[in-house]
Amino acid sequence: MRSKLNAEEPHSNQMHQRRTASGNLNRNGNSNGMYGGRGYNDVEGGRGMSASETNANIMEQQNNERISELSDQVARLKGLTIGIGNEVKEQNRLLDDMGDGFASTRDLLAGSLQRIGVMLESGGAKHMCYMVGFVVFVMVFLYWLMTYKGTSGA
Repeated sequence: MRSKLNAEEPHSNQMHQRRTASGNLNRNGNSNGMYGGRGYNDVEGGRGMSASETNANIMEQQNNERISELSDQVARLKGLTIGIGNEVKEQNRLLDDMGDGFASTRDLLAGSLQRIGVMLESGGAKHMCYMVGFVVFVMVFLYWLMTYKGTSGA
């Protein structure tokens, strides 16, 4: 039936212009609201829209709205994904820096233990007593600092 309509009326291609995201367009290219300003029984060029054409227009508009919503959600997800990717890169950089810091600390402790071993071998028991006394003093001082200074603060 559509081919008969198109053959009978030379300007019928103007009647069936493609809709944009803002709604249907009339012959002049202006938007006429949700359904293009055409009512169920409105007559344009002597013919009214059939129920199937009206349903098709409604379905197409709903599909366009859903496509728009989906594209908005995809854009949000893309932004989230980019943010997560940047955060992962930053965390990996921090972990690499921490690994380097632990490696240098391990090397420092190994060197200190070697020097202590050399000192103990050459100095004898006198140096060992000084070291044990110093460690005990530091532990007692830290215990006192945490118990008495920790309770007097806010």
